[in-house]
Amino acid sequence: MKYISGLEWKRFILLTVAGIINAVGVTVFIAPVQLYDSGISGTSILLSQLTPDNWTLPIFLMLLNIPLFIYGLKKQGFSFTVYAIYAVVIYSVCAWLITDVLPVDVSIASPLAGTDLLLCALFGGLISGIGSGLAIRSGGAMDGIEVMAVIFSKKLGISVGTFVMIYNVALYIICGIVIKSWILPLYSIVTYGAALKTVDYIVEGIDHSKAATIVTLNADEVGRAISEEFKCGITVTEAKGFYSDESKTVLYVVLNRFQIVKMKEIVREKDPSAYISITEVADVFSAEK
Repeated sequence: MKYISGLEWKRFILLTVAGIINAVGVTVFIAPVQLYDSGISGTSILLSQLTPDNWTLPIFLMLLNIPLFIYGLKKQGFSFTVYAIYAVVIYSVCAWLITDVLPVDVSIASPLAGTDLLLCALFGGLISGIGSGLAIRSGGAMDGIEVMAVIFSKKLGISVGTFVMIYNVALYIICGIVIKSWILPLYSIVTYGAALKTVDYIVEGIDHSKAATIVTLNADEVGRAISEEFKCGITVTEAKGFYSDESKTVLYVVLNRFQIVKMKEIVREKDPSAYISITEVADVFSAEK
């Protein structure tokens, strides 16, 4: 009950909108012309093309994404996992409605951009990027590969963005080999670039971890709450305000992008007067072997 009470209905509304937007971008622009989205979504499109007709895109979206989110439960927390699974379910259901229920023909061409690959790549990436970015801003995610990137990138000594990029490059190479053509995979890279920039704009720095510097008068409660929530280390430095001449404490903590919104909420709750500065961190590693 404690975990359930921490869920917010407003986030579910935003995640519903995010799932609908993402479904429109993929099913109306990307999939009809056989382009490939990034991450698990792109993998699902490829698998739906290679399997019998009853194995549709929505089925693969849930079969591949939901286990990854559950696997990341311990690392990302209960709330994030619930929000992410909900977003994927909405995305999958809306994709099914568009392709199989609504009177919209998306079988051989985009109903809005026709067979123009460039338009489909750009607008598909832009719209799906809005959906993915909104999902992250709402405390969830739209693609399980992002969670795997957060979990394994540090162990591999690479950034989250590099992990996702490697996965997508491998995916597009496989697509080119399977369909024996490189035109669609190359246009899919345009889709990926448009989506990545859109998400980057919405969530402000999707490819990097975030370093939070928190200046607070209530360091014990703020630090304890953050440490317990994210199971992370915090560097504590004693400081003094120049203008106020008050003794203060500076907390320095590095978090991933999914945790920033929750961190802000914790600090506001424990010390409304605290000052928070957030910067991008291009690389995070431990000197220990």
